[in-house]
Amino acid sequence: MAKKKQKQLKAAQAAKARKIKRRRRKKRVAVLVLEVLILTILAGTAYVMAKYDKFQRVAIDKDDLEFNDGIAQEGYTTVALFGGDSRDGQLDAGTHADTIIIVAIDNESKEIRMASVYRDTYLQQADGTYDKANSAYFNGGPKEAINLLNKNLDLDIEDYVTVDFKALSDTIDLLGGLEIEVSDEEAAMLNEYVAETAAVAGKEAHYLEGAGTYNMDGPQAVTYARLRKLEGGDYKRTERQRLVIQKMFEKGVKTDLSTINKIIDQVFPQVSTSFTLPEIIGLASGLTKYNLGENTGFPIEKTDDTRADVGSVVIPVGLRENVQELHEFLYPKETGYVVSDTVGHIADEISYFTGVIRYDDGTGSDNTDYNSYSGGDSYSNDDYSGYDYSDDYSSYDYSGYDYSDDYSNDDYSGYDYSDDYNNYDYGYDNNNGYQ
Repeated sequence: MAKKKQKQLKAAQAAKARKIKRRRRKKRVAVLVLEVLILTILAGTAYVMAKYDKFQRVAIDKDDLEFNDGIAQEGYTTVALFGGDSRDGQLDAGTHADTIIIVAIDNESKEIRMASVYRDTYLQQADGTYDKANSAYFNGGPKEAINLLNKNLDLDIEDYVTVDFKALSDTIDLLGGLEIEVSDEEAAMLNEYVAETAAVAGKEAHYLEGAGTYNMDGPQAVTYARLRKLEGGDYKRTERQRLVIQKMFEKGVKTDLSTINKIIDQVFPQVSTSFTLPEIIGLASGLTKYNLGENTGFPIEKTDDTRADVGSVVIPVGLRENVQELHEFLYPKETGYVVSDTVGHIADEISYFTGVIRYDDGTGSDNTDYNSYSGGDSYSNDDYSGYDYSDDYSSYDYSGYDYSDDYSNDDYSGYDYSDDYNNYDYGYDNNNGYQ
């Protein structure tokens, strides 16, 4: 009996020893896995750090950025994406922003929504005057362009990314091309100008045979995105631009590490951004979770006009309502947003200068006499009857304003608008399809 108990005790002790060894092995395995993960993260971070200096980084002091009172999009990250037309890789002031896109990222769901701001949109500039939206980038670089978007559209953008069309072309080629369907008209115009795009990008031009679906190479896809002299003008062009970005995104999230490395080495030197290294790592960590949602153009309700001071422009039909609709589109989870007083003030000035008014029923009128406007036909339920436009908004008096006179101390009389940077000639034929 005693021998039996002693045998059982030894068996129990042996079992306990085996359990301790298993626990130790599990601990060692867990520690090993943790070490591998840490090493992988460190290696990835070191890899990104090694590539980071390839960017053209432009540090923007947050104190230099403008934000309207009470504006903060909780739960979202909003970024400005600019497409610059630069032949020498310079992407700061003096570069024409051919593309202006607001990118809103839902921090929780990772959904990305995009809104293209038409480059000719008539908006308030840094000095209080009014000009085309893309004038801001040319005059003051990305900082001034961000401030224009924040002030006119109630946004809280702090960072930007700018690429030129050569970088776009290189990326598309490295991704293996993009599958895009074109009409006969698009194919014909693309064939007319693809050689010029290819020459600037240092590539060989290839032509389309007509309407159909093609796996477009870099120069073809970039030319397609830049076509303007077709039905729909700049409105359709921004749709093409967003389609190209969508196709690139769909391919980019599925590409292999080797291709990503090639893109970093070849394309990053052609990219300008304000993002810091930790911010880039943070955004890149969720790359596989991002999903591209809907996209639109801004202004949503719009009309065309020609202004003596700046040339052809796109005028928002009711800036207040357009900005409200923009926020509903970009930030579907945002609650309680009310258009700021700053945007309301800009909306009043645009209507006063252009005569374009948004009525309660959603319709607009072009070149309406604002002085005869009845408060009963107000937009945004504001009564403008008796409104005193002699009030000084930006240190200039609108009462009896002579539009042949200058504002911002610049004399525009005799100005040759054939050299207007906003109807700019990039060295292409002025009759080309990009205008």
